[in-house]
Amino acid sequence: QVQLQESGPGLVKASQTLSLTCSVSGVPIITSYYSWGWIRQPPGKGLEWMGAIGYDGTTYYSPSLKSRTSISRDTSKNQFSLRLSSITPADTAVYYCARGYEASGEYDYWGQGTQVTVSS
Repeated sequence: QVQLQESGPGLVKASQTLSLTCSVSGVPIITSYYSWGWIRQPPGKGLEWMGAIGYDGTTYYSPSLKSRTSISRDTSKNQFSLRLSSITPADTAVYYCARGYEASGEYDYWGQGTQVTVSS
C-alpha cells in the first residue's frame, strides 16, 4: 500500500526558508515512471502545483515559483523534500506531497497535507 506523509514546521517566520519532507512507503521513489510532487492550497484558493522530482532525479518547477523552490530526494530514506525560500504570509497554505505519473502529470496518491503558517 502506497503511503505518503509530510513533515515539517507548522509555523515559519517571513523571510525564512521553509523545509518540508515527504516520507514514502510502499514503493521506492526510484520506480519508473513515477514523479513525486509538491502541491499546496492557500486558504480559500485552489490547488497550486509547485514542482516535482522524477524517478530519475529530474526536477520540474512551476515557473512562478522556480526562483524560490528546490526539490531534492534521499533515496536511502525513500524521501523527497521541498525548500521554499524568502517566504511571505502569502505562502501560508496546506502543503501536500503526492505521487504522479511523468507521462500524464496526474497524481494518484496523496499525503494528508500539512498546514504551514507564515508569520510576518
